[in-house]
Formats: sequence, C-alpha cells, structure tokens
Amino acid sequence: MSKTKVIIAGAGITGPVLAMFLKGTGYDPIIYERTERPTNHGLSLALQPNGLRVLALIPGLLERIVGGKVEEIVHYSVLPEDLGELSRSDSPARAEAEEGFGVRGVRRTVLHHVLLEHAKDLGTPIIFGYQLVSLDEAANSVRVTFANGKTDSASFVVGCDGLHSNTRECLFGKQNPTFTGLVQTGGLSETPEELLTQRAVINVYDNGAHLTAYPVNDHQTSWALTTMELEARESWRVMDEEAQQKFRECSYSQWPFGAGKLVSSGTHIVRYGLYDRPELQAWHKGRVVLLGDAAHPTSPHIGQGANQAFEDIYHLVRLLCKHNPSAVTPSTELLSKIFTQFEDLRIPRTSEFVKRARKLGELRVVHGVEECKKRNNHLRQMEVVSLQDVLNNPFVASYSEVSLVL
Repeated sequence: MSKTKVIIAGAGITGPVLAMFLKGTGYDPIIYERTERPTNHGLSLALQPNGLRVLALIPGLLERIVGGKVEEIVHYSVLPEDLGELSRSDSPARAEAEEGFGVRGVRRTVLHHVLLEHAKDLGTPIIFGYQLVSLDEAANSVRVTFANGKTDSASFVVGCDGLHSNTRECLFGKQNPTFTGLVQTGGLSETPEELLTQRAVINVYDNGAHLTAYPVNDHQTSWALTTMELEARESWRVMDEEAQQKFRECSYSQWPFGAGKLVSSGTHIVRYGLYDRPELQAWHKGRVVLLGDAAHPTSPHIGQGANQAFEDIYHLVRLLCKHNPSAVTPSTELLSKIFTQFEDLRIPRTSEFVKRARKLGELRVVHGVEECKKRNNHLRQMEVVSLQDVLNNPFVASYSEVSLVL
C-alpha cells in the first residue's frame, strides 16, 4: 500500500524539519522550493530549549549542528550618562542543567545545510526552482501548480514558505506589510577576546540603538544592531563591500564591552527593515495549512521565530498521529478537525510571542537621555529575556507524544 503523499511548500528552516517528522510517522513528504538553490541569506538563529527539544526527536540531527553554547544573558549600557553593566543572568546555563536543553547560537547557513542534508539522507525529495502559484482541491487531494507550468498532487499541502509565503497568498490573498520604524544591520565577526570567555548573549543599549550578539561557534559571533530609521527594504542580502566598510567605520565601532570590535570587524553585513503583517484568524482552508513564518511572522527581538515553528511542527504531527494513527489518506473532514485543533492550540501562543517581540523592540530602541535611563532602570530590575515560557514546551522532558521511526 502506497504511503500518503504530502507536499511541503518551502525548503527553508521549517520545511525539512516537518518533512522528517512526517517521514518518521508514516507519510511520504516531498518539498518544493521557489529558489533555484539554497541561499546564503540570513545571519543566525538562537536555538532555545523548546526548539532544541523538538529537533532532538530526530535521530542523529543535533549531533550534526555546529553552534555556540550560551550560558549567560548580559545587558550593558553605553549611554555616557549611564555607562556600565545593567544586569546578568545565568538562565541559559540553569535551563540546560535542569531540563537538558539550553541555548545554542547557530549560523543560519550552517543549520540550513544540515537540515537539507539530513532530510535528503532520510529519503525526502527536495526540488528547487518550483514556486507555488495556485492550489486546486479535489475530494481527497490537492493539485499544486508552479510558476514553471508543472503540477503535482498530494493528499494535503503544508505551507512552510516563510515571510513571503505564496501559500498564504493563495489561501487568504495578498496582505501588505507595515514598516515598524525599525531597521537592523547585522553581521558575522571573529569573537573579540573580551567575549571569548563569557559564552553569553550580550545586549548593548545606547540612545536610539540596541545591539544583540551571541556566539555561533567557538570563534565567531553573530550580531544585529537595531535603530530607528527611514524605511528600508525587507531584504536579507549582503551589502556591497563599500557599504560594509562604511558601516565598519561608523560611531558604533567605538562602543565598549566588545560590541564595537564586532561592528568594526564585521563580515557578511546585511541591512533590512522590520515589518509587521496582519494577524491571521485561521491558518488553513480545506486540505491546505500554514505553519511557521507563513502563519505567524514575527520580529526577531526574542529569537523565537524558528523555535515557534518547531513547536508548530511537533503539535501538527502530534495531532495527525492522534487522529490518523495509520497515516492513511485522511478525509477533508478529518483534516479540518486536525487543522482546527492545531489552530486553537497554536494561534493564541504564537500571537502572544509576536506581541511580546514587538513590545521588546519598542522598549530597546528609545530616544532621549531620560527615556534611555528609564529603559536602563527597567532592565536592571528584571530579567528581560526569560526562558520560563519555553522550558517545558512543546512537551515536558522526555514525555513526547510523537515518536519518529527513521
């Protein structure tokens, strides 16, 4: 008996992980990606306890991911009127000691390559140069048409095609993003000596600016500087060398606490605007469902984008296993039940993280000495990045309801 085929739109970070989960629970996934080849867009990700817990369910995967271990979260002010360390927390180290999973910084290109290779090693076809443009449902299947004129059909379709999701547009129409007023400039640097021994996420605050940085391996650090600026394109492409050099020589390169050295030695420097999108009230129609950034795009201020996508994957596959344990072709009615339960569980949680990220971005980047002092005092009094909400999600310790056979 042939296995139930599932088309996954998008071979970014989310698509290959979903494919491995579906493969391990009896489905036959195939991934279609709109780009012609894997890109080098993006800088890094902070894999947090909830994301690591999901990835650990895939045999042999975590061992292949080279990253930088994070043990502390430190906040500094470089405001001349309020200079120094604001607060320090060992919550990542405590999380790893108590729950087995802490925080690991990884280069996006490194993680992406590992996920693609691991999925292919486990037998998932990944086809590049296929941009989804339309969806047509039949009684127990969906036909996908691509921009090159080719078509394919499957029992159901999952849109994992990210921020600029063609699947979302097919389901719910085009939605115009709104510029938040914030722009990020980020890069990759050799880790300065003063940061080598810290193994920390550092946050550095000034008047109208905030920089966050964390290790992505034993000698490199990824960083991103957020400022209020005129609108910038929502693009993660590397700046040309002249623009990169100009940025390396800007005033931020003089900051203390290792932050200035990161800026002055930065490579692969990118600049991109941060945008909000309307919140979806539903993530599915018929036999097609969205997850990850395609369903709930978020600003990067709390580093939960990919981690929430991994939670999505766990719960979607958990519900498929619960309601369709034999992985046969499900009816549209059964899929509707599964997708609705998935939305009821995930939309409130992801919406809360989206709002929290937006609020944190607004807190971090303020103008005027007095407002900056208020921000700094707030940071002194609280642990701004708490791991409490992600320690025991999407399941507690070793009590996973999903078991993968790969």
